Amino acid sequence: MGILPCPLPCSSDATISSEHQSSHYRHLQSESSSSLASQSSLPSVPSLTPQQSQPFDLSPTPVHHCCVATLSAPSSYVSSLALAGKFLYSGSSDGEVRAWDRSLPGSDAGLAALAAVSTSAVKSVVARGDRLFTAHQDQKIRVWKIEADGRYSLVTSLPTLADRFARLFSAKNYVEVRRHKKRTWVHHVDAVSSLALAHDGSVLYSASWDRSFKVWRVSDFRCMESVDRAHDDAINAVVVSRDGHVYTCSADRKIKVWKKEGHQRKHALVATLERHRSAVNALALSEDGCILYSGACDRSILVWEKVQDGGRNRGSEGGSGLEGEHYMVVVGALRGHSKAILCVAVVGAVVCSGSADHTVRVWRRMGEDRSYSCLAVCEGHAKPVKCLAAAADADGGEGSGSGTRYLVYSGGLDCKIKVWRICFGKE
Repeated sequence: MGILPCPLPCSSDATISSEHQSSHYRHLQSESSSSLASQSSLPSVPSLTPQQSQPFDLSPTPVHHCCVATLSAPSSYVSSLALAGKFLYSGSSDGEVRAWDRSLPGSDAGLAALAAVSTSAVKSVVARGDRLFTAHQDQKIRVWKIEADGRYSLVTSLPTLADRFARLFSAKNYVEVRRHKKRTWVHHVDAVSSLALAHDGSVLYSASWDRSFKVWRVSDFRCMESVDRAHDDAINAVVVSRDGHVYTCSADRKIKVWKKEGHQRKHALVATLERHRSAVNALALSEDGCILYSGACDRSILVWEKVQDGGRNRGSEGGSGLEGEHYMVVVGALRGHSKAILCVAVVGAVVCSGSADHTVRVWRRMGEDRSYSCLAVCEGHAKPVKCLAAAADADGGEGSGSGTRYLVYSGGLDCKIKVWRICFGKE
């Protein structure tokens, strides 16, 4: 299919942020310079991949990868991707959300429905059932209904008018957002950077550059909780495991783990993971929630594993572990990118990472020995890769007799979405 040129230059987040511009993006702009390539990448953390004398490690199984489609946004960079059923949703810096039909072959794949339009840049997109949630630069979360005929209609913006009104008249509902200025705790006061849904779809988590994360009840869109000053700098990502652990990462170089136990009303901090030495940009969890992957400006993807042995907090192994019977410890790093890691995605035993070096790397866990192989280095973007989504290919997913195939979707600051097919085993 044809690749459309961008009539307007794409900008990095550092050039479009609000007056509360996060130090994370200034940090990212400086650390993604060529000088970073000559710096050591977390020398205290062992590498989980063999020393590379070739562009990528050769797996014992034949591996093939290719770009099967390039999808072009009209004039804005792609900031978020999400998979839901047969659709790929993309959010962009011009406030548009597009729905791409994954089932369309060849050049038809470049046709997309304009699902939602807003006046503010989209930072994150999640979808479940007939609901689409979008996070925005203007500090709001928008909720869209996916109609039976394929149309999309705006349901509400969070916080809702009813939620705001209910908190309006009590002084205890106000928090100080900056000197001499207060606002009710249901509001984010800077860009909403990331969204995550609980696995049962009942709760939505939002993280923001205002250093807080909030918990929303999906049934009535009420804000149930706000964890203010959760970090010392902008929060860049939030993910949640099946057992209810909430992970947040920040420009303050830390990953924090939160949990609401039993009948507690609020999430409590149960761990602080500190091994990165620069802004942490991205998080991804394995399906079972036992492995956490974190990507940062230090060019490394750290691999954290939950270990059960019934002891106390092991602060010496990977910062701080989870209290009680579960520990989260760093077991090593995936290395190969030459600039900042901006996004990470996981499907099965495959991990995908996107970087400011314009590439996507695809890694695979090799058995129980904690080693990883780099299956592919996908080159084709002209600018940094900002977001990723991945899924098993319907014609050859993991465990199929015809070999294993995955589809990886990458969105970049070059205003393009690229679709990569990764095959290993028999084709």
